[in-house]
Amino acid sequence: MANMSFSYGYSSVRQKEIELIKNKYINKEKTHMGIKEFFKKAFFDMKESAKAQHQVDKANFAAAKAESKAQWHEAKAMGNPKKRKEMMQAECDQQIKAANERIESANARYDSAKK
Repeated sequence: MANMSFSYGYSSVRQKEIELIKNKYINKEKTHMGIKEFFKKAFFDMKESAKAQHQVDKANFAAAKAESKAQWHEAKAMGNPKKRKEMMQAECDQQIKAANERIESANARYDSAKK
């Protein structure tokens, strides 16, 4: 006898409701979490969070260390007159370049507004 179902006077809609209620009860029992499982999950989440924060801290420390090293070498280079002159000239050239770009932009805006 293959897969016979009897309704016992219930309508098919009522049968489906009963099945849904049974499934809900069964699923609720499966998903119900006890205190032990709750704390186990909570401590696992805290452990994962701590690992992620540790990686962030390591990266921030490495970045701060590299910035400090670069700043120290820049300060050391400023003690050498030749290096200081080169750095100052590079900074001046960069500022002049930025000023020229602003002049070109302003002239272009002036020309477009004039027309």
